[in-house]
Formats: sequence, C-alpha cells, structure tokens
Amino acid sequence: MTDFTETEITLAMEAHECTREEAVSTYAASVRAYREAQRPVLQLEALRAARDEKLKFTDWWVLPDRTPTQAQLDYRQALRDITTTYSTLGDVVWPDQPA
Repeated sequence: MTDFTETEITLAMEAHECTREEAVSTYAASVRAYREAQRPVLQLEALRAARDEKLKFTDWWVLPDRTPTQAQLDYRQALRDITTTYSTLGDVVWPDQPA
C-alpha cells in the first residue's frame, strides 16, 4: 500500500463519497496526481505574489510628479521579468534594489 496523507484520503472520500478503504485503494492516487500537477501553478502564483509585493513598494518611484532614475526603472523591469527566468520562490535570485 502506498502511504497517502490524511488530507489526500479525506479529499478522496469527500469527492467520491466513499469509504476510507475505497478512497485509499482507488481514489487517493488520483488526488495525489492532481495535486502534483497543480504544484507548478501554485509555485508560480507564490512567486508572482512575492514579486508584486516588491513592486508595490516601488510604485511611488513612477508617480506622475516624479522622474525615476534609470536604475529604478531597470529594477522594476527586472522584477516584472522574474517569472520568465524563475518558476519558484526557492530558486529565485532577486535583483538588488537601487538606493
């Protein structure tokens, strides 16, 4: 028998309205496969959220009454481009914020 997490078993029981034994023998593997398939999507969402938080703190640099430096513009662009290079928070190397 494969070791499934309690969450996987519970989700399978709820989704298929079945007993624990049926869930373990039949459905928990599909739940695990689905969760694994979703992992890259969730990791990218977490990366985007962290990136957006960093961008938020630099929004004032580009207000209409201000002229940002080229370093500030480059930093903001590097943040926006981060998801083309990285797909998880664990791998990302953040650009250095200019002074």
